[in-house]
Amino acid sequence: MVIKDFIPLGDVKHTVEKAVKEKPKFSDLVTIESPGKPTPALNLEESYEEKPKKARKKKATSLPSSISKSNAILIITEKPQAAQKIADAIGEPRKYMEEGVAYYELENDGKTIYVASAVGHLFNLTYVKGQKGWPVFDLIWEPSFKNSSAAFTKRYYSLLKKLAVKCSEFIVATDYDIEGEVIGWNVLRFICNQKDAKRMKYSTLTKDELLESFNNTQPSVNWGNAYAGESRHIIDWLYGINLSRALMSAIKTSGSFKILSIGRVQGPALKIIVDREKEISSFKSEPYWQASAITSNPNKEPSTLTLKHPKDIFNKLELEKFDNITEGTASTEKKEELTPPPHPFDLTTLQRESYRMLKFSPSQTLQLAQKLYLDGIISYPRTSSQKIPDAIKPLEILKKLSKRFPEVKLATRKKPIEGMKSDPAHPSIYPTGEFKKLPEQEEKLYNLIAKRFISCFSTDLKTANKRIILTAISPKTKEELKFTLSGLKIIDKGWANIYPSFIEETNLPDLSGKTKINKIEIEEKKTQPPNRYTPASLVTLLEKKNLGTKSTRSMIVDTLFNRGYLDGKSIQATPLGISLIETLEKHSSIIIDENLTRSLEEEMEKIQESDKDFQLKETNLIEKAKKIILDISKEFKSKEKEIGQDLSHGLQDLRKEQNEQNELILCPTCKNGKLRILFNRKSRRYFIACSAYPACKQTFSLPPNALIKKADNKICPADNFPKLLAIRKAKRPWEFCFNPTCPIEKEKRDKYQSKNQED
Repeated sequence: MVIKDFIPLGDVKHTVEKAVKEKPKFSDLVTIESPGKPTPALNLEESYEEKPKKARKKKATSLPSSISKSNAILIITEKPQAAQKIADAIGEPRKYMEEGVAYYELENDGKTIYVASAVGHLFNLTYVKGQKGWPVFDLIWEPSFKNSSAAFTKRYYSLLKKLAVKCSEFIVATDYDIEGEVIGWNVLRFICNQKDAKRMKYSTLTKDELLESFNNTQPSVNWGNAYAGESRHIIDWLYGINLSRALMSAIKTSGSFKILSIGRVQGPALKIIVDREKEISSFKSEPYWQASAITSNPNKEPSTLTLKHPKDIFNKLELEKFDNITEGTASTEKKEELTPPPHPFDLTTLQRESYRMLKFSPSQTLQLAQKLYLDGIISYPRTSSQKIPDAIKPLEILKKLSKRFPEVKLATRKKPIEGMKSDPAHPSIYPTGEFKKLPEQEEKLYNLIAKRFISCFSTDLKTANKRIILTAISPKTKEELKFTLSGLKIIDKGWANIYPSFIEETNLPDLSGKTKINKIEIEEKKTQPPNRYTPASLVTLLEKKNLGTKSTRSMIVDTLFNRGYLDGKSIQATPLGISLIETLEKHSSIIIDENLTRSLEEEMEKIQESDKDFQLKETNLIEKAKKIILDISKEFKSKEKEIGQDLSHGLQDLRKEQNEQNELILCPTCKNGKLRILFNRKSRRYFIACSAYPACKQTFSLPPNALIKKADNKICPADNFPKLLAIRKAKRPWEFCFNPTCPIEKEKRDKYQSKNQED
């Protein structure tokens, strides 16, 4: 089925619960006053007018005229699914539509309540028109629908505006974090013309918690979150727009063109990867030797035991001390060890475990977790907490989970295992006990979260650990040499019966006294360079260094890939990424200084944690950032041509490397040119064409909306065509053969079509 005019609403889902009732239009009943201009972020003003549009006939829907402003409440949510769940929790709502956007009306304690949603950010920062070049500092908050890519948000904006004029009381019920606070605050001040509102705080979209949150609203917006969030938006915008413009301006002086970007966190993050890449490239491998003692196993299986000398030998002359050793004295150490369950998931550990066990990227994990949260079956995922508070009623959750997970019977620990980290806004990520049928990937992630939670209440893993120590005297040097071998047997799996673990058991004998050594084995090895980062290990490192936030780190990694700075599953810096960092180190190292980025991060956290002078602290921090950007700009402009030349060299190397990577096989049609992966800027799609064009016009189409790459030199067994990878955001890469007549691909298509017809 072909879907036309698809609007990418992210994780917003359309749910129909009750029949839609039609009402008269707002405009038929009330006069809507202009909400006024958005307050400029930096005390600047800009007027904007909407272009007149042709009137079109619509079905009349609106609020009943009997509702007075004095007894009407507007609850503002972040996403449509949250609006529906909150309305259902509070009462028995009636669902209405206004221009295709749902809102809910209900009665509670003699008051009429409207529940309506934004759809993420309804306002974005932009610069005041008239500013040319860079740096630019004059910003305003502007409705998102001013950008054509977010035109659909206007319907949500208009509905909230219409509802606001009928209400005298407002409740912000967006996600309880800095992003959610900014979304709610902007709706409140720019659409509703309100200075403050009550605040709902919740961590799950379950009926009980939402009702409790509504009945116990906080008296005010969380101003710490609001101003900290706005500060982050402004500073990141100032950094991003000005430094990216500086890079673009510089590379244009060399006669080249490439969309480049750098940001407050992007720069230090890229430097971390480039530094690792330089470590790997400059690494000089050295030989070393490992010595092992081979002795007979009295248990017969296996027939011999290999005990290793604990120290690597880097001086070959030292190996002579192992000559002619034929006997040693053995002893066996035994002890039982208890290993407690792993702590509950915070977002970073979830992303790390999901990558390790499910091969989901950090951004994919966050997207799937967000869907599970909106479905009401897990708690809020953007948390740093590793705590399970009593307030969430964990025993009741376990009881609910027992219907689906028989492993709950093993959860006998009265007090769950917790980690060290906490979050004032939310607990750790946990299942709510609710459940619904899920797509495959969501179900896999849900099971991982649920089993992790259950395991926190389980008993310790109990093992019997054994260590054999073999001591020998060198005939050559008279030195005492030790050789060891360790193993374990599981006595009680405990939590490992619930949560996946990778424990290898070893059946070791008891050795004691004089023991014959059959031979000393010397193995030559070479030192290895440090490992490259994976997306998961990089996100973990960024958290450790306090760069970015739990919500943005995976997005930063994705952006570095999209800009052509990074490549590969084991993250490798491209020539362009390396060139960019080397250029900035040479000409303006402050841009990639992680200490500066960290200090700004800490000051934003201070705003978040403070209880007064929010605006003053925000103003001071923004002024500090502006001064830094101004200094960078002056330095950049004085060296612009030199910077441009340095960047162009990296761009040339990148394009050369990409051409080599995109070359496939000899064209099967002309037998002269080579097939290459190309990109059509107009259609925004990859395709394959022959390098002998226009003499040969052979082409192959490729999947849309995906980055296409070679699949590590894999060959299709059916036709010997090279396999390709289709990489889509937040989804697992898809491996395929691009030959349209490939019998394997044809079989896959037939199975897919058959399944869709059955559904």
